[in-house]
Amino acid sequence: MAEVSGTRPGGRSARVREAVYDAAIDLYASGETEAAIPRIAERAGVNPTSLYRRWGTCANLLLEAAVSRLRATTPMPDTGSLRGDVEAWATGVERSLTMPDSQVLLPALVAARSTDASPAEHLLARRADLERMLAVAAERGEPTPVVEDLLDYVLAPLYLRALFRMPIETGLGARLAERLLTERAADPGRGAGRDG
Repeated sequence: MAEVSGTRPGGRSARVREAVYDAAIDLYASGETEAAIPRIAERAGVNPTSLYRRWGTCANLLLEAAVSRLRATTPMPDTGSLRGDVEAWATGVERSLTMPDSQVLLPALVAARSTDASPAEHLLARRADLERMLAVAAERGEPTPVVEDLLDYVLAPLYLRALFRMPIETGLGARLAERLLTERAADPGRGAGRDG
C-alpha cells in the first residue's frame, strides 16, 4: 500500500494525496458522512497508518481536501486592477459553488468546523491568497478593503446560498464585488491602513 507524504509538491505523493482526497469526498458524497479513516484508506489504496499520521482525524482530512479543491477551482486572479481582481475572484467563487463537488465540500467544511479539527490551520493559506491579492493592489497605489470585507460582503452571501441550496444566479459574485468596492469608495475610512 502507498504511503502519503506531505513534503513533495508533485509526483507520486501528490497523486496519492489526490486519491485520498477523492476517496474522502466520494465517501462523503455517497452519504458516509462519518466515513472512517480505514474506509478512506481502503478506497484510496493506501495504508490507514499513513492517513492517521498525516491527518489524525477524518474531519481534518475532509477539511484539507475541501480547501484544496476550492483553491484549485478558484485560483487568485491578476487582472492588473483591484476591481478586476475582486470581480474575477468573486465570479470564480460563484462558478465553483455551482459545481457538483461544492454540494459536498461546503457541508464538509461546516461539519469539520463543528469537530475538533483545526480549520484555521487549513484555511490560513486561502486567507493568505486574498491578502496577497490586496497587497498587490495596495502596491499599485489602489485603496484596498481588508480581507474581512471580502469575506463578509462577497464570500459569506455566496456560501450561505450554497449551504442552504438557494439559487446562485449568474453574475451574483460580480454584483457583490461591485457593491463592496462602491461602498469602499464612498467610505475611504473603512480598512484604514490598507490605502496605498
